[in-house]
Amino acid sequence: MNPLIPSAKTIQIYLPKGNPRGLRLAEMTTRTVRLIEIPRIHIDDFFAMPEANQVGLYFLVSDTDSIDKPLLYIGQTGDLKRRLNQHHEKDFWTRAFVMLSTNNSMTQTHALYMEHKAIATAIKIGRYEIKNGNTGNRPHTPDPLKADCEELFYTLDVLLSTLGQPIFESLAIHDHNAYKNKITTSTLAKAEREIEAFPIEPTPIVFYYKIKDANAEGYYDDDGFVLLAGSLIRQAQTPSAPPFVTKLKESLLSSGKLIAVNDKSYRLTENQLFKTPSGASVLVSGRSTNGWIEWKNEAGQTLDSIYR
Repeated sequence: MNPLIPSAKTIQIYLPKGNPRGLRLAEMTTRTVRLIEIPRIHIDDFFAMPEANQVGLYFLVSDTDSIDKPLLYIGQTGDLKRRLNQHHEKDFWTRAFVMLSTNNSMTQTHALYMEHKAIATAIKIGRYEIKNGNTGNRPHTPDPLKADCEELFYTLDVLLSTLGQPIFESLAIHDHNAYKNKITTSTLAKAEREIEAFPIEPTPIVFYYKIKDANAEGYYDDDGFVLLAGSLIRQAQTPSAPPFVTKLKESLLSSGKLIAVNDKSYRLTENQLFKTPSGASVLVSGRSTNGWIEWKNEAGQTLDSIYR
C-alpha cells in the first residue's frame, strides 16, 4: 500500500447504553485500538465497564462556544478508573477520551511513549490549549515496540478526528515540492522514515483578501476557515464590527500571535482557525463582512462559487 495515498477505512461506533449522546466506543475494524468517548456526566457508566481497569491513554477536553481554543489535558495510566477519579478536582473538562487496546496488549511502555508523543504533537499543532505541566517521560523504547506505538498512534489520530477531536490534525499547508526534494536526496531507508513521519496531504486552495491596511491569506477545510500566519490585519475597526473582534484581537495580542508592524496593521504570527469564513474576514477588515464573497482565489473566484 502506498502510504502517500489516503485509503478507505471502516470505523464502527458502538453505543453501549443506546444513547448517542452518552458513551461512544469507536474502533477501526482492522486494528486493535478502541477509543471511548465519555461525557463527564456519564463517567460512572465507564467505571462500570471492565475496560476501566486497563492500561490506557486518556484526553480530558473542554467544550467551547467562544473564540478561545478548547482546553486539553493528556495522560496515561495503568488503571484508568483510579486515575480519572483523581482528576475530579479539575473543573475544566466536560468529556474524556480513553484509548486502550481491544486485546489488552497495551503495556505501560506503550502508554508512556504515546503520552510523550501526544503531548509534543498537540503542542506543535496548536489547536488546543494544553494544560499539562510537562511533556511526559519518554521511556527507552526498542525499535519493534516503537513501530507498534507509531501504528497505534496513527489509528488513535483517525479515531479522535472521527469523534470530533482533531487534536493532531495540522492547520498548516503542506509543501509538496520541498517534501519531494527531501525524499530524492535521502537514502531509501531514511525516505521511508520520512514518509511515515510526514505523510503528504492534499494541498488546499488558497484564498486572498486584500483591502487598505490588510492583506490576508487562508484556506477552507473540514473544520472551518484557517487564516494563515503572515497575514496583515487592519488595526482600525468600524462600529459595524461584531463584539468578538475586539476580544479576539486583545487575546491574540496578549499571546504574541498578533504583532504590530506599523500604526495601521498587525501581522498574524500563527495560523488561526475560524468556524466560518466571515469570522476570518471580519478580523482582517475590522468590519462586518461576508467571507463567502470577500475571500477569492488567484483566479478571482469567490469562496462561495467554489464550495457552495
